[in-house]
Amino acid sequence: MTDHPRRVTRALLSVSDKTGLIEFARALVGHGVELVSTGGTAKAIAAAGLKVRDVSELTGFPEMMDGRVKTLHPKVHGGLLAIRDNTEHAQAMKAHGIAPIDLLVVNLYPFEATVDKGAAYEECIENIDIGGPAMIRAAAKNHDDVAVVVEAQDYQAVLDELAANAGSTTLSLRRRLAAKAYARTAAYDAAISNWFALQLKTDAPDYRAFGGRLIQALRYGENPHQTAAFYRTPDKRPGVATARQLQGKELSYNNINDTDAAYECIAEFDPARTAACVIVKHANPCGVAEGADLGTAYRKAFACDTQSPYGGIIAVNRTLDADTARVITEILTEVIIAPDATEEAIAIIAKRRNLRLLLAGSLPDPRASGLTAKTVAGGLLVQSRDNAVVDDIALKTVTRRAPTDAELRDLKFAFRVAKHVKSNTIVYAKDLATVGIGAGQMSRVDSSRIAARKAQDAAAEAKLAQPMTVGSVVASDAFFPFADGLLVAIEAGATAVIQPGGSIRDDEVIKAADDAGIAMVFTGVRHFRH
Repeated sequence: MTDHPRRVTRALLSVSDKTGLIEFARALVGHGVELVSTGGTAKAIAAAGLKVRDVSELTGFPEMMDGRVKTLHPKVHGGLLAIRDNTEHAQAMKAHGIAPIDLLVVNLYPFEATVDKGAAYEECIENIDIGGPAMIRAAAKNHDDVAVVVEAQDYQAVLDELAANAGSTTLSLRRRLAAKAYARTAAYDAAISNWFALQLKTDAPDYRAFGGRLIQALRYGENPHQTAAFYRTPDKRPGVATARQLQGKELSYNNINDTDAAYECIAEFDPARTAACVIVKHANPCGVAEGADLGTAYRKAFACDTQSPYGGIIAVNRTLDADTARVITEILTEVIIAPDATEEAIAIIAKRRNLRLLLAGSLPDPRASGLTAKTVAGGLLVQSRDNAVVDDIALKTVTRRAPTDAELRDLKFAFRVAKHVKSNTIVYAKDLATVGIGAGQMSRVDSSRIAARKAQDAAAEAKLAQPMTVGSVVASDAFFPFADGLLVAIEAGATAVIQPGGSIRDDEVIKAADDAGIAMVFTGVRHFRH
């Protein structure tokens, strides 16, 4: 690639976000660049005492239709698209009085921010930029001759090149800026199209696109030989993408994935009702509990499995306090995420320099709608978020014995957790704490056995007379296809069961429960998680 420089003699600036605009414009003038601008941008530049030519002077047409039409004109797009070394293009420019535009600076109407603040339909429509994307795409296409800037953070790179190259930009910079420009307009159009699909209640539009802004390039992906990066989407759901990291090493791909799993799970527990703690390892909860305070909840969650939490992720649903911070830092923990933290808790965690502390400000709403996406070979699977909450489900008792109030409380707790464990899922719970979790097995009966065995191991380590599964309840994320998985749970000591139901062998499973004298409720809602 020949890195041929292109002199910048004229720049068109039209920005919604005016951060750094005046300083940049002043620096351009210092390099002898003529400024052309539109509307509010032109007024801001002129108010700063800089000479600026309004785009209407360039086109010979005033801005019209409430500013909808101002840059959609051959004298703008001709100036951007003309190939400077093409004789025919040069003759057309001369014949029609088209002046070249060597630098385009545009950031788009704030459509995403307008939607995010809950604006009315009409306001959202008016914040769909038309002229901006058209100019950006034109300039980016002609990047051999034109530099295009779509956000303020690139101002300095342009100024550095102008200073280093006698007022010119290099092809390598122009190509990087062009690539970014197309990505920006793609993400912008994706946000608009997804908003339209939501307004029209279209679950399966003919085309589906997603876009995001880089948060950070990651050291590697799930494994060291894989590359990875982390992007923020227009969805402002509180969590790892929006959280403020106070300390610790840079998050890894696996840290981000696990922290998201932990925070989505902890959001099931309303902080106004109870304190709660979730411990996650490899995207699966390995201990979850409610308590009178966060410290109690953490200790109960940790007791479920005292081995897996090492190197794990901790999520809490209330402001992290000093007592909880002290007990968490007794073992190696990768990440703590909370809505907030006290200054004393922050100081305690600061002593563990590699421990990441993330403050998300608030909890995500488990009932909120939204989309999740997963890539497959040659395709993209898109679905609505699993926003079913057990408190909103009418539970149906299908056995002769109904659950007691204490069992019902634990059944709802266990089903909250089961929603966030990889399928096939079995969760044993007692006194609002998990006491055994079986995750991700090909057979549901194996998940039952693994969860029961984990409880036996925990009892042996704690020197308990019997596993905590004795007198517990059990949750299954999907129906029991046979009675065998339920029989394992009964053998482990479970006294009540919550499951979706819907198997052709439901009668067989219900009979096994009745024969054992245990209670069973159906939710009618499945929580597969792959």
